[in-house]
Amino acid sequence: MIVRVLAGGLLAAVAVPAAAQIAATPDQLAGGPVVTVQISEQLRSPPDQATISMSTESRAPTATAALAANKGKTQALLVAIRKAGIGDKDVQTEGISLGADYRFEQVNGVGSQRFIGYVARNTVRIKTRELDRLSGLLDTLTAAGATGIYGPSFDIANPLPIRSEARRRAMVRGEAEAGEYARNAGFARVRLLTVQEGVSYRSDDIIVTGSRVPAAAPPPPPPPPAPERDGAIAPGQIETGVTLTLQYRMER
Repeated sequence: MIVRVLAGGLLAAVAVPAAAQIAATPDQLAGGPVVTVQISEQLRSPPDQATISMSTESRAPTATAALAANKGKTQALLVAIRKAGIGDKDVQTEGISLGADYRFEQVNGVGSQRFIGYVARNTVRIKTRELDRLSGLLDTLTAAGATGIYGPSFDIANPLPIRSEARRRAMVRGEAEAGEYARNAGFARVRLLTVQEGVSYRSDDIIVTGSRVPAAAPPPPPPPPAPERDGAIAPGQIETGVTLTLQYRMER
C-alpha cells in the first residue's frame, strides 16, 4: 500500500512514484488534509478456456509442391478440428511460411549445407472451453497431422465479474485504511474525492471526482471451482484484479 497525506500544502508519509500520485486541488487542501492510498486486490479462479497453436509442415523439391502438400495437410487438420467440436469462430490461421530446405553433410571431415528443396508451414490457433478434454484433443490434433503444438494457454472468457468483486474489495480496504489514518490524525471520517484504476487487461483509466461514489449492485460471484481434469494437464488458476489509487479528504 502507498500512502500520501497532504495538509496545508505539506507532504507527510512515504514518497510514491510520480506516475502513481494524484495531486490535490487548492480547494481540497483548504477543506482539510487529503490522504491517498493505493490498493491492489487480486483474486484467483480456475480458467474456463484454453488457446492452442499447432502447425503442419511439408517438404518438397519445389516451392509450389511444398505449398500444395502443406495445404492438403492443413485442410485435413481443420476437418479434424471441426469434428472435435471447435467452431469456426474459434479457429484462426496465425501464419504461413515458406523457406529453403537444406541438408547438413560432412565430406572428408568438412561440414557443408546442401540445398534440397523447400519447407512450407502453416500455423493455426484454436480456442476451446472443454478443458476436461484437452488431452484427447491434443491426441486428435497430432493424429490429424499437426507436427508442432504450442500451448495450451489458459485464461478466463469473462473476467468482468471477478474484476468487479476485486474492485469492491479494494474500495472497502481503501476506505478502511484511509479512515485509520484519519482517526490517528484526530479526524472522525474520510470522504472519497477521486479514484484512479488500473487493470491487467486494459490500458484505460477510470477517473471519478466529487463526492463519495454510490454503492453499486453486488457483482455476480466468481465462477465455481473447476472440475477434475485429466492428470496430464493442470490448468491451475488465473489471477484477475485491479489496482486503485483512492484519494480521501479527512473530516471532523
